[in-house]
Amino acid sequence: MTTITVIGAGVAGLTTALALAERGAAVEVVERGASLGLASCSRYAGGMLAPWCERESAEPLVLSLGREALDYWPRIMPDVVPHGTLVVAQRRDAAELDRFGRRTSAFETLSPDEIAKIEPALAGRFSRALFFRDESHLDPRRAVQVLAARLHALGVPIHLDTDGLSRRSGSDWLVDCRGLAARDVLGDLRGVKGEMLLVRCPEMQLSRPVRLLHPRIPFYVVPRGDGVFMLGATMIESSDRQTITARSLVEMLNSAYALHPAFAEAEILEIGTDARPAFPDNLPRIRVRDRTVFVNGLYRHGFLLAPALARMAAAVILDNASFPEVMDEDHDQRRRA
Repeated sequence: MTTITVIGAGVAGLTTALALAERGAAVEVVERGASLGLASCSRYAGGMLAPWCERESAEPLVLSLGREALDYWPRIMPDVVPHGTLVVAQRRDAAELDRFGRRTSAFETLSPDEIAKIEPALAGRFSRALFFRDESHLDPRRAVQVLAARLHALGVPIHLDTDGLSRRSGSDWLVDCRGLAARDVLGDLRGVKGEMLLVRCPEMQLSRPVRLLHPRIPFYVVPRGDGVFMLGATMIESSDRQTITARSLVEMLNSAYALHPAFAEAEILEIGTDARPAFPDNLPRIRVRDRTVFVNGLYRHGFLLAPALARMAAAVILDNASFPEVMDEDHDQRRRA
């Protein structure tokens, strides 16, 4: 039996471990953090399974791989919300809505009455919207726990507060899913900071993620249930994983108010930030060095791309498969040559 150690218990590490375990490999997961999901970008993810919306600023590969997530996550957890994504813009930013539509597909254009029908709270606030009916969303923190439970049921141990690199000699393969921490061996990996707010606003009701387009910040609101919403927007070229700027905070709150004034009375539950791991082209990579497989560069598409990358990584290890769309010549090996 092939023995494999997966380093990192974020969404990339857990989905890869599950893909390997379901195929009969002997897998263990090691995580340097003391608590599951608290030391990774997965904690602050939006959880939007929105491959068509993401195509607005991403390469076609994100759409083709991301569509797998729409089937994968409902199989893993039953509480994925399949209500689509709504994209709106204020009247003065109508050109942004047109631009978004030109760069995407698989949407319907809604009139004010149609917007009010699916999101009554937004009645009368926008003259039109783009509705991506086939998209969905999930709660990332719950998803991490569900993945861990499925691994536990398959007998896969998850070792917390553990240095995974020290266990290299004990397994046939090592799968490195450390995210930005892998910069120590992946020289072309960079950080892109994202900031979020978690708020409670019982007066506001939304059934699906809503994106408010703006020339400066692509703001979104994701309902978490029970009057709780995640507000997100920023993509800052920075590896800072701890601080949020006053400007970002003000712009997110102003955007939430522009979407609906009820957010002015929201209770702020949590302010969070982390740095997403990204390669120069913002596309994911699977790289192989000796008996180590690196799964990294998921950028802002962690929950969207992790299922496809996990499937591919398992096939690389167990079937000696190759996937040219995500496997390139190693940047650091090329530099050394």
